[in-house]
Amino acid sequence: MNDLERLQKKLIKRNGEAKKEKKFSALDKYLIFSFTCLIVFTVVMIIVQTITGMTQDTLITCFFSAFGGELLLCAMIKRLKLKKEE
Repeated sequence: MNDLERLQKKLIKRNGEAKKEKKFSALDKYLIFSFTCLIVFTVVMIIVQTITGMTQDTLITCFFSAFGGELLLCAMIKRLKLKKEE
């Protein structure tokens, strides 16, 4: 076995190990955080509404607008990155 074949095998082995370790990018972490915030906020607002009988329409509108806009922007960034890679 010559040196070139050994180097190729090492490279293939390293590429296989690198694929196994999938790390989340900062954008993926932020998307998970945003969805979690939206779900928690929705549950809390349902509980508050059932206990008090009142709704906070302005707060709900602003919260969903902010996080919905952020999710839209993150989706556009991901889409443009994927399109650029092709």
